[in-house]
Amino acid sequence: MIWQVADLLRGDFRPAEYGRVILPFTVLRRLDAVLIPTRDKVLKEKAKWESKGIDPMPFMEKAAGLKFVNTSDFTLKDVLGDPDNLTQNLSAYINAFSPTARDIFDHFRFAEQTDRLAKANLLYLVLEKFVGFDLSDKAVDNHQMGQVFEELIRKFSEASNETAGEHFTPREVIKLMVNLIFAEDDDLLTPGNPAVRTIYDPTAGTGGMLSVAEEFLLDHNPDARLTMFGQELNPESYAICKADMLIRNQDVSNIRLGNTLSDDELADYKFDYMLSNPPFGVEWKKVEKAVRAEHEKLGYDGRFGPGLPRISDGSMLFLLHLVHKMRPAKDGGARFGIVLNGSPLFTGAAGSGESEIRRFVLEEDLVEAIIALPTDMFFNTGIATYVWVLTNRKPKNRKGRVQLIDASSFWQKMRKSLGSKRKEMGEDDITLVTRLFRDAQDAQLATITTADGAQTREVVAKGAEPPEAPEGGKVRLAPLSRIFRNEDFGYQTITVERPQRDEDGNIILGQRGKAKGKPMPDSSLRDTENVPLDEDIHAYFKCEVLPHAPDAWIDEARTKIGYEIPFNRYFYVFEPPRPLAEIDADLKDVTAKIMAMLEELSV
Repeated sequence: MIWQVADLLRGDFRPAEYGRVILPFTVLRRLDAVLIPTRDKVLKEKAKWESKGIDPMPFMEKAAGLKFVNTSDFTLKDVLGDPDNLTQNLSAYINAFSPTARDIFDHFRFAEQTDRLAKANLLYLVLEKFVGFDLSDKAVDNHQMGQVFEELIRKFSEASNETAGEHFTPREVIKLMVNLIFAEDDDLLTPGNPAVRTIYDPTAGTGGMLSVAEEFLLDHNPDARLTMFGQELNPESYAICKADMLIRNQDVSNIRLGNTLSDDELADYKFDYMLSNPPFGVEWKKVEKAVRAEHEKLGYDGRFGPGLPRISDGSMLFLLHLVHKMRPAKDGGARFGIVLNGSPLFTGAAGSGESEIRRFVLEEDLVEAIIALPTDMFFNTGIATYVWVLTNRKPKNRKGRVQLIDASSFWQKMRKSLGSKRKEMGEDDITLVTRLFRDAQDAQLATITTADGAQTREVVAKGAEPPEAPEGGKVRLAPLSRIFRNEDFGYQTITVERPQRDEDGNIILGQRGKAKGKPMPDSSLRDTENVPLDEDIHAYFKCEVLPHAPDAWIDEARTKIGYEIPFNRYFYVFEPPRPLAEIDADLKDVTAKIMAMLEELSV
């Protein structure tokens, strides 16, 4: 019914603008409907405490049983009853909301939208439609209303691919991330256990990640409580997120507006769970001054102590921000999931900001798993993406280990593309990846091809026998889940020097200081070698370098430790080419068919 309001707007508003009208009006009608039963009690409390010179707000909120009130003498139905003063009365009604709710409409720029509707002679018609919707909590509970609101956001986000890319993460990606961060918290998911946890999203967008996390938890344990926190940069997305939280009866003061990197509005908070989908490949030049100042002045006491990535991509800054926000292990610890592109896995040589950040999270044993997602999963990019799961409360079997899961083949094609999004993960795919994560062991994917070309797939757990190939068919095995030690991703970059030589080929020796009497290095012959972290550099040098360059030596002062996670290398499976005779036979067969077709055409 709500979606049908778009029919009224067609022509005067572009499809991408429908949400700017329908979303705030949906919020307005919901707030109006849930306030009606306690309206008289609230107004009595207002009169009582104002007459005594005391702020009535806490007493009014208590009377309403909500975190917001409206002190107007009108309801929306009353506003609709005076068409001649509709714009003024609606504005007065909005201004009568408590500050937390009124702030939502300010950031929706609701006054601009109502003026535009009034000029198009649509304000009365739109308001009449919404007044006719029964959005009371008896007809639609908070959980259902949250789902209605999320569905509206999805529809309007999909109507504008640009908007979708900015603040809308595909639901199946969020579901997977939520499954992963809650997977090992049996205490929280046990039905009947009144557990209380906090969850935070530093790039909250419209609040989708927070709301899906709450839905997941309540489905498993209705007695649990999840307190939500978030920060968002875009004012309109912030308003949508805050409205969604208000509808879900969350404390909207926990949702903040501003740039998370330069101005952390929740600086003193630590959280149990966190989720984030920061922008990919977006430079952080606008906040460079504030970020560098924190890095240099606070070091590891601040958020960015380990290092700073290159200016062209700030996604790893959000990774560090979330690490800083983790509840200490002694207080129960934390777990978070963050979506990143491929760059943070390997960009940057030893000693660079990116490498130092990877070094920090791996040496601190924070990285629990990294899952490769299918390409073409997001609205505004088709690139490869990865979910990183980090925690400071690893179970015993995961300590010192990192699990890599290649879920890039678990997808189905969408019936209709949405921008760059052409693929989606089904419920079975999400369940399978979650199970692989919980099992925390090596596994393979067996692709079984029959003689007629039909394919099926089967997960082969560690120690299990792979399926036998059908007659005339074959079985292809590929790694699906792999467990590595943290140090497997580390390496030492050694600098190999060769001596300068004069015209006669004699080595040139230094004449001054510490270099006196020692061979002078030739910068044009300088080279570097990456040596695995658990291998002795001198043994490596003796075995791999000296046989080819007997006059070389290691410049010990230049040795650096680096970390990278070459994900694709670990999951690459070599497939030998077919025998030439087989290829030749296929070519002859195809050529014969073409010749036969040409002969038919010439007849």
